[in-house]
Parts: sequence; C-alpha cells; structure tokens
Amino acid sequence: MILKRSLLLTTFMLSGLLYSQANVTFTLPLVTLMDIEPAGSIALNFTAPTEAGNALGNPTPNTAKWINYSSAIASGGLSRRITASASPAIAGVNIRLQAAAASGAGGGTLGTSAGQVTLTSTPTTIISGIGGAYTGNGANNGHHLTISLVPGTYANLSAQTNTTVTIVYTITE
Repeated sequence: MILKRSLLLTTFMLSGLLYSQANVTFTLPLVTLMDIEPAGSIALNFTAPTEAGNALGNPTPNTAKWINYSSAIASGGLSRRITASASPAIAGVNIRLQAAAASGAGGGTLGTSAGQVTLTSTPTTIISGIGGAYTGNGANNGHHLTISLVPGTYANLSAQTNTTVTIVYTITE
C-alpha cells in the first residue's frame, strides 16, 4: 500500500511539472529606415565635342551608390515604396536613375525596381512592394543605383559650371 501511494504521489508531481507554463510578451515595432551608401557626392560632367557638328559627350554613368533599407509593416498594412526626385531642374538635361534588383545579405519581401526613370521635381517611384525586409548594410547590399545624365532638348541647353542638383529619396507607404 505504501508503494502505491508513493507511485501515485510521484505521478502527480511529474504531471505538474510537465504542464507548467510561462507567459512571454514581446514588441515588434514598425520600422521604416532607408539610406544611401556610401555617403557623399558624385560628379557627372558632359564633355565638349572636339569637332564641329558633333553632340556633347555624355558623362559616364555613376554606379557607386546603393539603397539600403529596413522595414517592418503593421499586420495587414500596405507595402512600402521608395521615390526619388531631383531639383533644381536643369533645362535641356535629363537625369536618369535606375535601381537594380535587390542583392546582397538581406531577406524578407524586398522591393521591385521600376526600371530606369527620368527624375523631375515630382517624386517618382523607383522601388515598390517593400514588405517586412532588410537589405543588409553598406555597398554591395540592397539596390545598386545607376545615375546618368543625357541631353534632353538641345534647344534648351545653356552652359553651366558646378551646378549642384539634389536627389531626394523617400521611403513611404
């Protein structure tokens, strides 16, 4: 009889340990972060023709910049997008921007490039469909950017020196 009670008591003790529980709470904040890597300015310069009747030589496109981002959206929330705009506008000159497909160390629902766009002072979507994602940080992570200048309307061109144009990138829903 003592052995039965001891076995029964042991069974109740073990079953109490098997069904223990603890509550854990956590917070996952909304995250919307973006930057351009590496930091710093770029220079693009047209080349004057050396023979009468020839067009300007276009600058070599700049491929040194990358867009990095981190995104955590609300449950059922809208995906994010990145827009770009340029100002001031330079008469007769088109500023073209292309974001490549995401590459590097990131993960999640990375955005889709809109392909090559011509920038104006109105924000234009360059990457869309960003969900919960991160691209990795620094050069060689995220979306590789190609920035180029080409003449638009030759009739509107006028000589300029050291004209600074600012490209503004914005991540939004």
